[in-house]
Amino acid sequence: MAFSRKLILLIAGLVAATAPARAAEYYTEDLRIPMAAAGPQGLEAFLVRPAGTKRYPLALLSHGSPRKFDDRATMSAHKYYGIALEFARRGFAALIVMRRGYGTSPGGRVGGCANADFLPAAAVAIADLRAAIAAMERRSDVTTSGMIAAGGSAGGFATVALTAQAPPGLVAAINFAGGRGSRADNDVCNPDGLVRAFASFGKTSRVPMLWVYAANDLYFGPDLARRLHDGFRRSGGNATFIVAPPYGEDGHSLFTVAGRPQWTPYLDAFLRERGLARDILSPPDPLPPPSQLKEAARASFARYLAETVPHKAFAVSPKGSYGWRSGLATVDEAQREALAGCMKWSPDCTLYAIDDRLAGETQKPPPTDQSARTR
Repeated sequence: MAFSRKLILLIAGLVAATAPARAAEYYTEDLRIPMAAAGPQGLEAFLVRPAGTKRYPLALLSHGSPRKFDDRATMSAHKYYGIALEFARRGFAALIVMRRGYGTSPGGRVGGCANADFLPAAAVAIADLRAAIAAMERRSDVTTSGMIAAGGSAGGFATVALTAQAPPGLVAAINFAGGRGSRADNDVCNPDGLVRAFASFGKTSRVPMLWVYAANDLYFGPDLARRLHDGFRRSGGNATFIVAPPYGEDGHSLFTVAGRPQWTPYLDAFLRERGLARDILSPPDPLPPPSQLKEAARASFARYLAETVPHKAFAVSPKGSYGWRSGLATVDEAQREALAGCMKWSPDCTLYAIDDRLAGETQKPPPTDQSARTR
């Protein structure tokens, strides 16, 4: 009997140690990061953190860069919500900041294949990321002590560059498929110059890093990735290099929402190794469908729930007419569009859901004024 009781307690302890802790609520906020070089508009940013009242360590997330320059204007911090949520689930305040020239962040072209010198682009990225860190330092719900940085593609390059001029409080960084200058599959502008840039970063970078490149990456393949890592390490940089198994048709897309099952284990192992791991919180609880929706309409509500790009809203009428929109720039715009879609069918529509919460619920804002302006 005593042995059975000990066994039950042991099993219960193992379950408690491995099961994700339940926490369904997250706080999100649209921000403009003050930065003189970006003008009065500042930098576009989006914050995701657990909904508690304590200060959460910053996870500074850096985006990639499309091959076509004109595509930069179509980018949005909201697109990276699913990635940011994974860091928030691990107890961080995840901030996606759009660097100058991307999304609605003012700025122009830096560099180019005609003169592929990568260090000026690195300097711009470092300045933008440091501006974001400075804004977070003055918040009551974020701490930059014990912060981490992570990025993919050009954002991985920016993250490595940041470690070469590491701000106080940066304790670890992750580079997913980092690089710049990919103009076509397996075709990089000035690859030798890119290797030299990473070697330059390694001269002063001492922050522990994890580098992950998929075996079938068509932007920065394994051979070039190893050259980047070798140059970085020989100069003094501290990075663990992983060649991940092939992912999809192009492994460069590993660090995406769809790739979460493949890249989050690398993240978790690295955080454990650095003593930064915490209980993994659950994703937001799925909302119940409106009771008046018929079966076919419930399928539409399921698609609404599956959308991982804010802002979104779902409106419904008492008799089951509905309308919803996702991927809007602001919460207000999402609400207006959802109501307009529903009112095409019924005049008495009301909002049912906004983003991942019921319309009657409100987010609690940080308790004090913030330095980063709400959009």
